[in-house]
Amino acid sequence: MEEIIKIDNISILFEMLEQEKPKHPLVGIIDFSEFDHSRFGNVKATMGFYQIMFKNLCPGALRYGRNYYDFQDGTLTFVAPNQVIELEDPVKTKDVYGWMLVFHPDLIRGTTLSPKMKDYNFFSYDLYEALHLSDLEKQKLTDIIKDIELELENNIDKHSKTLIVSSIELLLNYCNRYYDRQFITRTETNKDVISKFQTLLDEYFNAESLSEMGIPSIKYFAEKLHFSANYLSDLLKKETGKNGTEHIQYYLIELAKDKLLSSTVSVSEIAYNLGFEYPQYFSKMFKKKTGMTPAEYRNLN
Repeated sequence: MEEIIKIDNISILFEMLEQEKPKHPLVGIIDFSEFDHSRFGNVKATMGFYQIMFKNLCPGALRYGRNYYDFQDGTLTFVAPNQVIELEDPVKTKDVYGWMLVFHPDLIRGTTLSPKMKDYNFFSYDLYEALHLSDLEKQKLTDIIKDIELELENNIDKHSKTLIVSSIELLLNYCNRYYDRQFITRTETNKDVISKFQTLLDEYFNAESLSEMGIPSIKYFAEKLHFSANYLSDLLKKETGKNGTEHIQYYLIELAKDKLLSSTVSVSEIAYNLGFEYPQYFSKMFKKKTGMTPAEYRNLN
């Protein structure tokens, strides 16, 4: 079994990259032009902290999960703690630049940023769903990184954590804005994805073995379309106003309405036929979405 290097803290990462000891134990910035990338070929690693990488190119392919990604000019990628990344087959280059911001979950624990991290879905996107930046966007994010660097250069005091975390939150909020822009600029491509998603929904819910397969998750459709679950769900939300789970539930409710009005079978049997393991869950979802129970809907119509 291939060894996976576990890097628990930021100081170990800096030491591995032969960088000076970080100014702060829970946050650091690495300049990609300052170390030899060719030394890290065929290395798998998992890190116990967040990583945001801006790079003009990658000497070799970065592998994340089962997928490969070649960095392009102006690409921003995000990796959550304890995710495995792999750098493979690097080649020497003299023109690598960019930065990497790393920060430990302990840095933001107890701050207003901590509960908001779940809203930054891009930390669970696949690498090939990276954010591609315009020149102005690159400059804006680089300016924020410079502000963090300046703060790290100062002597640590009681204000340091607040100011650094505020800058990180500002950077993440800009990334949310830029991802929104990227979804908009890819509208035509996204329409094709939505069409394929709708086809997959039709195929799944029209299958004869639906009761055995159960209710699908957005992850099921994302894998079919070669996306991460969060990216597909966010794409659907931007284009249609409903996320992936809402689309699945909407399809279920519409199908249930048809079955309730076109047959005399029991509500429980309809629930089982739709893939629900427990009829009570079906009735609860139906009432939440329509304002009435399945039986009330059937009697009213």
